[in-house]
Amino acid sequence: MHAIDRLSADGFRSSVPDLAVLLADAVASGSSLGFLAPFGPDAAAAWWRTRLDAVADGSLAVWAARGTGGVLGTVGLALEEKPNGRHRAEVVKLMVRSDARGLGLGRALLATAERAAARAGAGLLLLDTETGSPAEHLYLAAGWTRYGVVPAYAADPAGVLRDCSFFYKRLADGQAGPPAGR
Repeated sequence: MHAIDRLSADGFRSSVPDLAVLLADAVASGSSLGFLAPFGPDAAAAWWRTRLDAVADGSLAVWAARGTGGVLGTVGLALEEKPNGRHRAEVVKLMVRSDARGLGLGRALLATAERAAARAGAGLLLLDTETGSPAEHLYLAAGWTRYGVVPAYAADPAGVLRDCSFFYKRLADGQAGPPAGR
């Protein structure tokens, strides 16, 4: 069993060590998240700390899925700050600990971010992922639309250049207009 909770700024700050272990595990298991191996918990914690201001100002929402073994997964939702793009958001850093994969946690985290985006008035979501990865299969199964593939877009943790698939999803019955009052 797991619980998924949005982290407040203080909760995020206190969760950095657990999030760092999760991120280091994801990179070590081959997930293409923007980092090259070797990438340990200290480097991961330093990266998470760079996100503190965004979490505090609300431009980045982060959820943690916790179980008996601690933090099992996370997802972020980056809200667009430009006035002409406030109707959209980006799903970022969706990851599940290697020993907790295949249990539906990735799908639950993704659905959490989608619901939060809709509540925030973001009717259009974007994300990117390594082409052919388990994450790509998750997004396709969850109703996301691939709108392009860029060859050799980013290096995987081993430094090998991989193709990247770009996805979007329209929320609220496809009505992605500017939210009122934002």
